[in-house]
Amino acid sequence: MVFGRKKRNIVRLLVVEDEPLVAFDTEHLLSDAAYEIVKTVDTVAGAVDVLHAEEAIDLVLADVRLADGSGLDVARAAHARGVPVLFVTGSFPEEAIAFAAGYLAKPYAQRDLLNAIAAIDSSLSGERPGRLPAGFQLFAVAVPAPTNTSL
Repeated sequence: MVFGRKKRNIVRLLVVEDEPLVAFDTEHLLSDAAYEIVKTVDTVAGAVDVLHAEEAIDLVLADVRLADGSGLDVARAAHARGVPVLFVTGSFPEEAIAFAAGYLAKPYAQRDLLNAIAAIDSSLSGERPGRLPAGFQLFAVAVPAPTNTSL
């Protein structure tokens, strides 16, 4: 495409963050960048409920440490549905790699979050992402097809 923007694969996001100020800032940053926030939730239970709904979600942004449990449980539910997960956390456990498209270390600059999402988007398109932002790790983005089993 010579003029205009590249078509995004990632448009609709679920934000899972239990720090209200971080959740608020993230939601507004992404909305301003023309992403659609399906919902912002602060618990594992809330995230799993949204994932069980039939709404389209292109990416889950999840913290690992949540008030009612682990973001790993959110990632497992997203993985079962075929939705990639970007962990945004200060403490990333190695076992999360199996369910993550990437990991962005907190604290991060707003542009780093946008660039991390863009890198995952490029990977989903089969393209090689450009320069990766500081504090970001991109993992293999082979997201399985959703299963029809109940979660």
